[in-house]
Amino acid sequence: MITSFKTIAGIILLGGMLSLTACNSGKPDAADTGGAAAQASELPASAQPEGSPAPAAGTEPAEAGGAAATAAPDAGGSAAAASPAAAEPGAAAGNSAAATPQELSKQLKELLQLAKQGKVPGVEYAAHSGLIDDVEAAWGEPDTKESAGKGIYSTYAGKHVVIGFNKGSQIFDVRSSASDLQKLTLKQIEEVLGKPDATSVNGSDDIYIYQAGKQYQLKFIIPDSTGTVDHISVFSEQDSFNNMAG
Repeated sequence: MITSFKTIAGIILLGGMLSLTACNSGKPDAADTGGAAAQASELPASAQPEGSPAPAAGTEPAEAGGAAATAAPDAGGSAAAASPAAAEPGAAAGNSAAATPQELSKQLKELLQLAKQGKVPGVEYAAHSGLIDDVEAAWGEPDTKESAGKGIYSTYAGKHVVIGFNKGSQIFDVRSSASDLQKLTLKQIEEVLGKPDATSVNGSDDIYIYQAGKQYQLKFIIPDSTGTVDHISVFSEQDSFNNMAG
């Protein structure tokens, strides 16, 4: 009877062990299922930044702002470069701007040095030593020729030059109205050459006279209406008296 009891107890124990084994073998399946579910739920999360506009929207303003910050100077530069009104006045100012003090000083000192030779800039024919015949041989007939003051004056408009000569054909006055001369003011002239040695008036024109050596005078003719030089004159007074006049 004891043996029968042990046998029954052993069967019950074996059955319990088999049940426990069955339970343990089922739990990994559940864990696997949970892991799969976890992986399935993580997959969209990892894909979301690529497909979601939100991160891109969060990134784009920074990039756009950076691009805008980078482009802003370029846009400003382009605007400045593209604005003729802003650029041209600078060029115009460069073209029409008054010369620097150094340039004025050089220009006026050169005028005085040339005047001591009887000449004006750009003209090889000198007062006192030159003849109108040589001028006409090289330049042709003047645009106009008329008597004025103490002699005859030939005008070469295209060269901005007027040449005065006596009846002996000797040049005594060489005048220039070149554009660079017409920017000069009395103040600029006096700052470099000092006060004039003499002044005179001809109608509404003021004439400022500088002695250029013993032979010549350098004259600046400034109309009241403009306040700037109309023309300069290198004048040999002794030759203006025509020794051949009879």
